Amino acid sequence: MARGEHSPACARRWREQAASRQWTFWQTAQAVHGCCGVSLLKAHRLARGWSARQAVQELEELCGREGLGEARASIDLLNAWENHRARPRPQTIELLARLYRANAVRLGMAGDYCEDGDDAQVVVVAGGDDRAPYRAGPHPDDDVERRALFHHALLAPRVAMSGRLMAEVERVRQDLDRTLAAGGVTEEQLDLLDEQVLRYRREYVTSAPLPMLYRLMLELSEVRMMAAARQPAMVQRRLLNATVMLALLSADALMKLGDTRQAHAWYGTARTASDDMGDLRLRALVRAQQAMLPYYYGDLAETVRLAREARMLAGSAPSSPAALGAAAEARALARMGEHKAARIALAEAEQIFARMPPEGHDHLAFRFSERRLQFYRVGTLIELGEEADWTPAPTGAYTIDPILILLDRAAHLVRGGKGEEGCLLAEKALIQVPAEHRTSIVVDRARALLAEVPPGLRKAPAVRRLADLLSGVLPVVA
Repeated sequence: MARGEHSPACARRWREQAASRQWTFWQTAQAVHGCCGVSLLKAHRLARGWSARQAVQELEELCGREGLGEARASIDLLNAWENHRARPRPQTIELLARLYRANAVRLGMAGDYCEDGDDAQVVVVAGGDDRAPYRAGPHPDDDVERRALFHHALLAPRVAMSGRLMAEVERVRQDLDRTLAAGGVTEEQLDLLDEQVLRYRREYVTSAPLPMLYRLMLELSEVRMMAAARQPAMVQRRLLNATVMLALLSADALMKLGDTRQAHAWYGTARTASDDMGDLRLRALVRAQQAMLPYYYGDLAETVRLAREARMLAGSAPSSPAALGAAAEARALARMGEHKAARIALAEAEQIFARMPPEGHDHLAFRFSERRLQFYRVGTLIELGEEADWTPAPTGAYTIDPILILLDRAAHLVRGGKGEEGCLLAEKALIQVPAEHRTSIVVDRARALLAEVPPGLRKAPAVRRLADLLSGVLPVVA
C-alpha cells in the first residue's frame, strides 16, 4: 500500500455498497479512486477484489484464452504501473483494457498517461460485455463518480479543499455547457427541482461556501441528466432557469473561495443558459451578480460595465436585477473616487427598490431585499467617507456581509491615517468569522488592508497582532 492510500478495508466497503446498489465495475472503480487515493488502474483491480497476484493470473488466462500472446506481466511490474513508477507499453495497455473491460482513458493511461486525459480519443474496449469500440467522452457513469466524490466530501468530519474535487467542479460545468450547446421529464420532477432550487437559494445565504458548492454539484449533475436531450419548450425553460440559478450559486461560492478562474467560467455558463432562455430579467440578474467578481478581485471598471449592462437589460420596470445593478455601480464608483456619480447611482438603487412590489423571502439569494440594500448603501457611504449604521444579522443567522462591512470600515480608517484603529477593527472582524467562512474573499481583503499600513506603523501592537493573526489564517483556496 503506497503512502497516502486508504487501507484495503475502505475499498471493501465500497464493493459492499456497490453490490447493494448494483453498480458496474467502472462505477465502483471511480468511487474507490476518488475516495482511497489510488490510481485508476489500481482502483479497477480493487473494485473486483483482486490481489496483485490474482490480477496477473487473470491477465495471463485472458491472453491464453483469446490467443493474445504472452502477457509479460508480474506482480512487481503491476505495482509499478499502478503507482506510476513505470509506464506500460501500448500493447500492454490494450491488454489491461481488455482485462478490466475499460479503455485507456478509464485506466488513467490515455495519451500522455495522465489520469485526467478526458480529451484523448483512444479506441480500445468498451466497459460492457459486448466488446464494442468505445470513444472517450461524456458518459452517464461520470455522474456516479462525481456524486460519490461529493458525497464523501460532505460526509467527512471536516470538509476540505481538494484538487481532484475542484477538477470535478470544472467538469460539471463543461458537461453543462455541452448540454446547452446540444440541447421524458415529468411535471412532478420539475416541481421538485423548483423546490430544490428555492431551498438552495434560501440556505446559501447562511451556509459555508465549500460544502454548499459540493451540494450544488450533486444537484447540477441531476439537472444535466434531465437536460441531456432537448425537451419541449416549457420544460426546457424550467430546466434552463434552474441551471442559471444553480450556476450562479456555484459561481458565487467559488468567488468566496477565491477561485476566480472557475468563478468566471461558471458565470459564463449561467450567461449561456440565461441567453438561451431569452428572459431579459434573468439575463440582467446574471450580469448584476457577475459584477461582484471584478469588484472583489481588482477590476472596478469591469464592475461598472457589467452593472450598467444589467440595468440596460432589466429595463425601466423595478426589479431585483435593476436595483442590484444600480447598487453595485454605486459601490464601485465610490471606490473609484467618482463620488458624484456614485451618489446618483445609489439614489437610483433606492428609488428602484422603493417601487419594487413585495416579493417575500427576504433572506433568499439573488433577492434584493431591504438588508441587501442596506449592505450596498453602507458600503458606498463608507467609500464616500460618511458614517452609516449597519444592523447585524439576527443571532444564529450568520452571513458574511457584516464582516465585509467591518473590513471596508477598517480599510477606510487605514487610508485615512488611522492605521492602528483600522487594524484593531480588522482583527475584530477576522475573529468573528467562523472557520468555515474564513475564505479568500475575507482573508485577502484583510491582507490588502495590512499592506496599506505605512511602514512607520508596522511595529505598532495592533498592526503586529493583525499580521500574526493573518499569518496563521489559511483560506480554503489560496
